[in-house]
Amino acid sequence: MAKTLENIVLVGPMGSGKTTVGRRLADELNRKFFDSDHEIIDKTGVKIEHIFDIEGENGFRDRESKVLSDLYQKKGVVIATGGGIVLKPENRRLLQQSGIVVYLSSSIEQLLKRTAKSKNRPILEKSLDREKTIRDILSEREAYYRQVATLEVDTTGKHLNGVINTIKQYVQNST
Repeated sequence: MAKTLENIVLVGPMGSGKTTVGRRLADELNRKFFDSDHEIIDKTGVKIEHIFDIEGENGFRDRESKVLSDLYQKKGVVIATGGGIVLKPENRRLLQQSGIVVYLSSSIEQLLKRTAKSKNRPILEKSLDREKTIRDILSEREAYYRQVATLEVDTTGKHLNGVINTIKQYVQNST
């Protein structure tokens, strides 16, 4: 008898492909997809940049924790999280209990390329040196991503289908 459908939660830095991979993975597995950043936008009615401007990063992180707690209650879904979700210890504990956690890792060069034209990443928007900012973010968070992950998939130079198939194979083998 197969286990109850576990959630599949994607973590990783901005630009690693969490939303793109999550949306396609959910579609292929016939599951619902949730993006924690989009959930925050839907609940507040404003963009994340606005929340950062008004409440600062701490205010945003509090909202992010609440959304994660709400999404944790769902079963058998695919969830893409914000890159900083792992910063709070309570979020890491919740992630470790939430099902299959996939860390989408990527090279600095790949992250720079994927975020180059993005206008909705408040931490990068204020940066005068995007490469240094991304390096600093990874340095701060990478151990946390690995701590919560049950699977790590390096997305550097990989096609979307290859990443999806790696995750699907892991999910099939874990049920």
